[in-house]
Amino acid sequence: MLCIVEAMKLMNEIESDVAGTVARIMVDNARPVEYGQLLFLINPD
Repeated sequence: MLCIVEAMKLMNEIESDVAGTVARIMVDNARPVEYGQLLFLINPD
């Protein structure tokens, strides 16, 4: 599991399609996000 996103009082687990290390977090905590928005940059293993 990469993170949890809260939407309409439901907690949604977000999984990554690749194994690796999070290189950069693209959004600040508690900020609204849109469907398809880039949340993380991941350096693949």
